[in-house]
Amino acid sequence: MTDLFGSEIIAGIDEVGRGPLAGPVVTAAVILPKPIVGLADSKTLSKKRREALFPQIMSQALVGIGAASVCEIDQLNILHATMLAMRRAVLRLPAVPTLALVDGNQNPGLGLRTELIVKGDTKVPEISAASIVAKVIRDRLMSKLALKYPVYGWESNAGYGAKRHRDAMAEQGVTAHHRRSFAPLREWLESETFVA
Repeated sequence: MTDLFGSEIIAGIDEVGRGPLAGPVVTAAVILPKPIVGLADSKTLSKKRREALFPQIMSQALVGIGAASVCEIDQLNILHATMLAMRRAVLRLPAVPTLALVDGNQNPGLGLRTELIVKGDTKVPEISAASIVAKVIRDRLMSKLALKYPVYGWESNAGYGAKRHRDAMAEQGVTAHHRRSFAPLREWLESETFVA
């Protein structure tokens, strides 16, 4: 692999879904053997643009995907669950990186040389690619869950605390996919009926 990448094998790592009230946190680790045009922070790209870049990244890059479940988020807290998901993503890479560039200021303990880069998804192509992969995968997952739980509008709000989502929780209760440890949900635990 060193012939393909040179002396350094750099993996960019990012997460999507730390803030929502429902759904897992999803991470990706991406190694780019060659540049991909148009990479940027996934939050700044339109859904159409993300969906166009996603198959290009998946076919041209080396990608590892990780996640932490709602149960893990509630047991560990969102920060530690995110770090766990990042470690899982790196372990699923088909090549072992020599350097991990991680978006943010928290070291996930990857067991390899790591640099933390605040706003790295706007500065480092590998991290931008990771943010796109994680965002597309998580959005697709939440859209799939929305078919079973349509009242919450997860296909459009991805589990974040949008008005439709909050109103539905107040009227219908919460599901097994809601993060019960998150402050806005704790109030419903005693007063609302859970949805199976």
